[in-house]
Amino acid sequence: MKSYLNLLRTRGVARLMTAQLMARIPNGMLSLAYLLHIESIYHSYGAAGLVLAATSIGQAIAGPLTSRWMGVWGMRRVLILTTIVCATAVGTIALAPALPLPLYMALGFIGGLSTPPIQPAVRTIYPKMVNSRQLTPLFSLDASAQEVIWVVGPVITTLIATQISTVLAILVALAFLIGGGAWFISSPEVGRVRIPRSKRKLGSVLAKPPVLLATITGFLLIGACAAIEAGVVATFGNHGPQSGIVLAIFSIGSIIGGLSFGHLPIGPLALARRIFVVFVGMALAAASLNFWWLAVTLLIAGVGIAPALAVMFAIVSASVRFSETAEAYGWVGTGQLIGAALGSAAAGFLIDRFAAPGAFYVAASLAGLGFIIPALFRRAHPDLRGRDASPLPDTEPIPVQPS
Repeated sequence: MKSYLNLLRTRGVARLMTAQLMARIPNGMLSLAYLLHIESIYHSYGAAGLVLAATSIGQAIAGPLTSRWMGVWGMRRVLILTTIVCATAVGTIALAPALPLPLYMALGFIGGLSTPPIQPAVRTIYPKMVNSRQLTPLFSLDASAQEVIWVVGPVITTLIATQISTVLAILVALAFLIGGGAWFISSPEVGRVRIPRSKRKLGSVLAKPPVLLATITGFLLIGACAAIEAGVVATFGNHGPQSGIVLAIFSIGSIIGGLSFGHLPIGPLALARRIFVVFVGMALAAASLNFWWLAVTLLIAGVGIAPALAVMFAIVSASVRFSETAEAYGWVGTGQLIGAALGSAAAGFLIDRFAAPGAFYVAASLAGLGFIIPALFRRAHPDLRGRDASPLPDTEPIPVQPS
């Protein structure tokens, strides 16, 4: 804990971390809010799944593209433009009267396409704020704090959408998008750190095995979490606070895991081991929909989430040049956002077919794949035990003529 406290005392770290979390909370709110809002209009989880799929396609295109733009036009310009467009699309979905389903899909696509690249920006800034020894603990701390996005965000959405209104749930996410985005964009570090223009083609960073591994496993891990969230909501409905309580316990497990184990040495099987804990908890959760059973099993599952995310951030950082970090994290973020949307969408379709247990089957399956893939491809996972996790410098050899 002492290393984490020292990090928070480092100038600007606590402020920037809080600002980026506030700006990114909508990433963990909108998928579930859209699911509930569109279902309330069309009375079909399948229709809601189509809107989420359209949103995920936009996010897939946007992640690496807008991240790369930051190296061309600067962070602030790209962040301001994407925030304005995204806020307009989200607000229209919330406030427009009932629209034809294709129009909701189009708005979801535009909102996904303009998702502000906050995560790539902050991951690029972090190595410039701390020394190399502090970087891995910083990623662990950030991964624990990130539970505000992926678990606490859906808790807020669930409580507001089921107890008040789905429109208000979307508008609360919109308020975080605008307010948190403005706070992050105004941070001095956003203007101070300049991302060098990448000299390689878009997507070439995926040729690096650690980046591809982190992108795929992030997709599976966050997809499993999104399916769990949909399953919990489908289990308890809107008749009480049980959904919010269970998801809060899920979040607490992740925070405990991140702070307790996120700083451990990162060996070749680190990612597989952490996601295995998630898989065990989710597989057990599928056995019963009893409130206390879900609370205990999802607490277990949560313990592995933040440590797994910390590993993904570290192996990407240690494997790319500084000019490639924004795009690399853009791909990782895209994987996570698509996972959140498609995990909710797949859960929605199976809820329609098999009721609430269908969502837990989706979650356990995704988490199982999330464990198997890094275990099979452990050679793609760098061994960071005793190594610096900072990005590689953008230097080139200079030929020297012998005298």
